[in-house]
Amino acid sequence: MGKSNVPRGNSSATHEVFNQVPPLADINLFLKDRFLVEALQRYDGAWGYDRLSQFGARFGSAEVLNWAHQANRFEPELKTHDRTGHRIDEVEFHPAWHSLMSLSTSFGMHNLPWVEEKPGSHLVRAAMMFMAYQIEAGHCCPISMTYSAVPALRKQPELAKVWEPRINTTGYDGRLVGAGDKPGVIFGMAMTEKQGGSDVRANTTVARPLADGGPGKEYLITGHKWFCSAPMSDAFLVLAQIEGMPSCFLVPRILPDGSRNVFAIQRLKEKLGNKSNASSEIEFRDTVGYLVGGVGRGVATIIEMVNHTRLDCAIGSASLMRQSLMQAMHHARHRSAFGKPLIQQPIMQSVLADLAIEAEAAELLMLRLAHSYDNPDNDRGEDSLRRITSAVAKYWLCKRATPFVTEALECHGGNGYVEESVLPRLFRESPLNSIWEGAGNVICLDVMRALVKEPESVDALEKELKTTSGASPRYDRYVASLIRSLRSSQKALSGKSASAKLKAEQAARKNVEQIALALQASLMLRYSSEEAAAAYVSTRLGTGHGYMFGTLPASVKVKPIVDRYLETV
Repeated sequence: MGKSNVPRGNSSATHEVFNQVPPLADINLFLKDRFLVEALQRYDGAWGYDRLSQFGARFGSAEVLNWAHQANRFEPELKTHDRTGHRIDEVEFHPAWHSLMSLSTSFGMHNLPWVEEKPGSHLVRAAMMFMAYQIEAGHCCPISMTYSAVPALRKQPELAKVWEPRINTTGYDGRLVGAGDKPGVIFGMAMTEKQGGSDVRANTTVARPLADGGPGKEYLITGHKWFCSAPMSDAFLVLAQIEGMPSCFLVPRILPDGSRNVFAIQRLKEKLGNKSNASSEIEFRDTVGYLVGGVGRGVATIIEMVNHTRLDCAIGSASLMRQSLMQAMHHARHRSAFGKPLIQQPIMQSVLADLAIEAEAAELLMLRLAHSYDNPDNDRGEDSLRRITSAVAKYWLCKRATPFVTEALECHGGNGYVEESVLPRLFRESPLNSIWEGAGNVICLDVMRALVKEPESVDALEKELKTTSGASPRYDRYVASLIRSLRSSQKALSGKSASAKLKAEQAARKNVEQIALALQASLMLRYSSEEAAAAYVSTRLGTGHGYMFGTLPASVKVKPIVDRYLETV
C-alpha cells in the first residue's frame, strides 16, 4: 500500500468550535420586556397579562422560530390553473405559514379589540403584534388587514353583520372555500394601481351596479390592481370608480352560492423582503363586489382601515428595532474580541447604549399611540392626538428602522450578514413599513392637512407635550419652538399666499420629525431611567450627537443604559 497524503497529527484540531454565540431562543418575549409589562399597568391593560405571557413564551420558542425560518425560505407559489386547464388562481404556502397564521389568530391578534371592547384592548393587541412581528413579519400583514377592516366594514352595518362575526373567532383555515364553511376569515385590501400608486383618486378600476345599486348592493368591478397583499384572504376591501367617484367595495373570493368570484392573479411580486407573504397583481373582470359606505365615499371609508394599518406599521418598525437590538446585545454578551467580551468594549457600549435609547423611545411611542386607540370616554382631545400621532409615529419609526437594523447587524460583524443570524431578514423587512399605505411624503402631507382641517390636533399635541413641562429646560425650549413652528405652518397653509404654502409644505418633513422627537422625549422623561432620558434629550433635541449611532458624547454614562436594557434580553 502507498503512503497516505493526510497530514499526521490531531485531524480534528481545526474543528474545535469556540467563541461562537448560542441562538437566542426559548425566551419569553413578554416577560423579558419590561417596557411592555410596565405599559400594561400604565394603560389599563393589566387584564391581558396572562394572555401576553403565554403569547410571549410561544412566539419566543425554538419551534416558532423554526416556522419563521421555513416560511421565509420556502416562498409562496402561484398556481393559476389546475391540471385540466381550469383557472383556479390559488397561492400555495409552506405549512409553516399556516402554523403561524393559526397561532396568531388563536390568541385573537386579528380581532381582540372588537371582541374584548374594554379599556386596554388595543394596547394588549398591539403588544401581541409587537412580539409576533419580531419573529415573523410576513404573516402579520394579513393579520393586520383583518384587524383593520372592521372599522371600515362598520360603515355598512348589513355587511358588518355578516362578516364581523366571521372575523371575531379564533379559528383559521387557509383553504379557498366559502367563508360560511370556515372557522374564521382573513381580510385583505387592494387600493393602488400601476398608474396611480398613493394617488388612489387616479384609479381606473370601475364598478357598475347589477341592479339599482346603492350601499350594500352588488356591483360588477373591472380593473387591474398593482398591489394586492395576501391574495388568499377570504375577502378584500377594494377601491373602484362609480361614474368617476372613488368608492369602496367588499370583494369576496367565494360568492354566496359557492362559486369562485373572478379574481385573476396575474403574478406574485418578487420583493426585497416580506418573502413569506404573497403580494400580487390581480385583475377584476365583472368581479362581484358590495358597496361599503356610499357612492363616492371610498377614500373616507377605507381610510378607517388605513389608520389602523398605520398603527401596525409603527408597531412593526419598533418591533424590528427591539429584536435587532436584542440580537446585537446577545451577540455582544457572548462574543469576545481583543481579550474581552464585546459588551465590555467601550466603543461597543457607546453603540449599544445609543441603540438602546432609540429602541426604548420607539417602543414607548408605539405603546402611547396604541393607548390612544383605547378611548372609552370618547375624549375629543385624545381622538385629535391619535389622528396626528398615528401619522407622525408611522413616518418617524419607519424611517428610523432601517439605519437602526443596519447598525445592529454590524455589531455582529460578518456573522450578521448570513441568513442564520436572522439579521438579514430583519434588514429586508425594515424598509417595508415606510412604503406601506403611504410613503414618507404622503404621510407628512397628511399631517400638514390635519393642521388645517383639524386645528384642534395642535392643541391636543401641545397638551400632551406639556404634561412633561419642567422636567428638562432643553425639552421645554424645544417644545415651545415646535409649537410656534406648527402654528406658523397652520397659518401659512390656511392663508392665500402661494409662496407661504410652498414653504410650509417644504418644511413638512422637518415639522413631523420634530413632533416625533418631542413626543419620544416626553415619554422618555416620564417613563425611562434618568440616564437614558437625559441622554435622549441631550442628543436628540440638542447638538451633542453625530450623524451615526454610537456617537454619544463622553458625558453620557453608557454602562447603566446598556445594563438596564440587557435585563430585557
